[in-house]
Amino acid sequence: MKKLLSVLAVLAMSLTLTTVVSAPAQARPDWDLSSRFAREVVRPGDVDRDTYNIEHVYELQYRLKWAGLLTARPNGVFGPRTEEAVKRFQKRRGFKQSGIVGYRMWKALIQRTIQGKGGVPEVCETRGWHACYDRFRHQVNLYHNGRLHNSWLVRGGSYGRQTRLGDFKVNWRNIDHKSGLYDGAPMPFSQFFSGGQALHGSRYMMDPFEGHSHGCVNFWVEDARQLWNLTHDKKLHVHVYGAWD
Repeated sequence: MKKLLSVLAVLAMSLTLTTVVSAPAQARPDWDLSSRFAREVVRPGDVDRDTYNIEHVYELQYRLKWAGLLTARPNGVFGPRTEEAVKRFQKRRGFKQSGIVGYRMWKALIQRTIQGKGGVPEVCETRGWHACYDRFRHQVNLYHNGRLHNSWLVRGGSYGRQTRLGDFKVNWRNIDHKSGLYDGAPMPFSQFFSGGQALHGSRYMMDPFEGHSHGCVNFWVEDARQLWNLTHDKKLHVHVYGAWD
């Protein structure tokens, strides 16, 4: 009887281990999504290779340009000129001049390169969660109880399908949405706020200042995941403002 129980215990353990090992692993970013102004660590040699492999190099380059430290056009490749600009920013801020962009540098860089702060609608800084999309500057700022929590580079609708201006609330969400109008195009981490228009991750956006959506607000997928993790179970207000660009 003891031998039988022992065999059964071994079999049970084996089945448990098999279940754990065979369970599909969910891809997760390697940084804390909930931290203010969080991004992953970016190093020399990193490349935004395609829409499935975004390392936030484009964003880094745009923000370095806005800080007056990079003259080259953003191309998604962390080469020598980008590294030199990073080190200049680190020297300016009193950081170690490593050329590696970690959380402290991201936080300082994002805070100092948010565009059009004076034009943000006052409602964005009221109580609750507010995603404020500036169509002209290709930027979404997230506020919580009047405090700026993060800012992301995005793109909106084309001239003929502009993202609608106004004040809205997210009324429906789908973490793995597929478009019913555009051949099942993936729209991960969708948060719908006005008809078929949503804040969502895009598998088609590389440079947020090139091209447009069909009216939705496109994020890089990991940025849309950040917004989702912070707000998917909250009442999220969405404010769309600014001239079309």
